[in-house]
Amino acid sequence: MKQEQVQIFTRRISQSNKSGLVVIVFDIIFAYIKEAKECLSADDYEGFKEALKKAQAGVDELIRSLDFGYEVSKDLYPLYIFVKEAMAKTVVTKRLDELDTAEEVLVNLHEAFSEAAKQDHSTPLMQNAQQVYAGMTYGRTQLNESFQAPEHSRGFLA
Repeated sequence: MKQEQVQIFTRRISQSNKSGLVVIVFDIIFAYIKEAKECLSADDYEGFKEALKKAQAGVDELIRSLDFGYEVSKDLYPLYIFVKEAMAKTVVTKRLDELDTAEEVLVNLHEAFSEAAKQDHSTPLMQNAQQVYAGMTYGRTQLNESFQAPEHSRGFLA
């Protein structure tokens, strides 16, 4: 993943609430799947394996975040396991049909979680994060972002 993408995901995470964070994890998985496909088409097998390994780590994070006190978690768990197994088969076979099927499952789940996140108006998880405002100024070729200085110190309070 490119450094610019990492910065974008980091910024999104710092401004996100719980349900938004799940959507971001899906977006990260999609970025690694795209990178894996690009590496495979460029005959970079090591890059392909590494990208799929990171995508699987994202699915692992989704699995760890399940709360089995809710019935929907019992339905999501086998889907996540299916996706992980499809990614593992893709590494071995170097064929994208399994990965494409897994990606379809993830896209459907992403859409559902995105709709749920739109209805969640809870506060961001990171309380002392810097506020980012986009669209206040425009550069010649890009949108500039402004950072709002916090009124108190950022970071951990002891």
